[in-house]
Amino acid sequence: MNILVITQHIFPIQTPRSIRSTELIQELARRGHFVTVYAVLGNYDYTEFENKYNIKLKNIPIRWELHPYSSDGINNRTIIDKVLGKILHKFEFPLFEFYYRVPEIIKQEKNFDVLISIGAPHHIHWGCAKAKKEYPHKFPKTWIADCGDPFMKNGKTNDHLAYFEKYERLFCQECSYITVPILQAIEAYYPEYKDKFRVIPQGFDFDLNNLVRKEVQNDIPTFAYAGMFYADIRNPKLFLDYLCSINKPFKFIVYTRYDNLIKEYKDKLGFKLEIRNSIPRKELIEELKTMDFLVNLKNENSPNQLPSKLIDYGIANRPILNITPTKPEFTIINEFLEGNYNNELHIPNMQDYHISAVVKSFEELM
Repeated sequence: MNILVITQHIFPIQTPRSIRSTELIQELARRGHFVTVYAVLGNYDYTEFENKYNIKLKNIPIRWELHPYSSDGINNRTIIDKVLGKILHKFEFPLFEFYYRVPEIIKQEKNFDVLISIGAPHHIHWGCAKAKKEYPHKFPKTWIADCGDPFMKNGKTNDHLAYFEKYERLFCQECSYITVPILQAIEAYYPEYKDKFRVIPQGFDFDLNNLVRKEVQNDIPTFAYAGMFYADIRNPKLFLDYLCSINKPFKFIVYTRYDNLIKEYKDKLGFKLEIRNSIPRKELIEELKTMDFLVNLKNENSPNQLPSKLIDYGIANRPILNITPTKPEFTIINEFLEGNYNNELHIPNMQDYHISAVVKSFEELM
């Protein structure tokens, strides 16, 4: 099949949606499909990647930002970009530009059997709906709108102006299917479109035969967290406050790009807290395998979202301490520090997250 994929990011930038896009297009190509991908590419040289997978990559020309947020991972946005983004955020600037750029893409492309649009940002889906209205003769027969986090009903009620509800309804109305990573996510969309939803989890290429838990022997309890912190839905404050009260040796290693919510604890915990920069996920998984256990902070006030890092935790196959940020269970934390993992979080059916199973589900929709 000839497949057109439109997304904001692919590798080398490390975000849940860039990983979703990259794993998906690689497996589609491995299975013999002809794949064309539009993304905000930046300056990374994709020649080797294109040749290896026989994938055609094209850049989405962004005009509103002087230095767009690109897949190359280089954060060089100007002061003007940042100021305009802060002032016009409620008007969906700068992401609303996808609403205009996507129709330009579809207008110039032809002979595609399937369109897969990947959001966030959901503005890409909006642009696809606009293109279907404007160029119905150019539009592929099947359009799959793949959604990560919800948009209007994302649990943060003041996040988006009510005006933009019409754009979300438009894409839901026009697409063939809406794919979401977990069943609970369907509740965050308008019920009249429920028949279009299909659950397809985040997919990764990993060795299904190498998921046996191995013994780890560290001199002191050593545990890790990987990912972002958020003040409203994933705040580590109470957990870190409790760690400050523990008078026993341990090491907590955090892999994150943004440490603004935890850097004050570096002075309080000293060598017990080690903050490391984010690293490519395959390298990260190998490091996570060396930990006694891993820490997950639940997304509070946002039950319809599931951190994709839990799948990485499952691949690493270490015990998972699952914490409610505003109500951490200190007894269970103590159990983990003593090596008792009876209350660990289990990730069932890991085979469902293998990229081959994920792409097979997409193929069934095609």
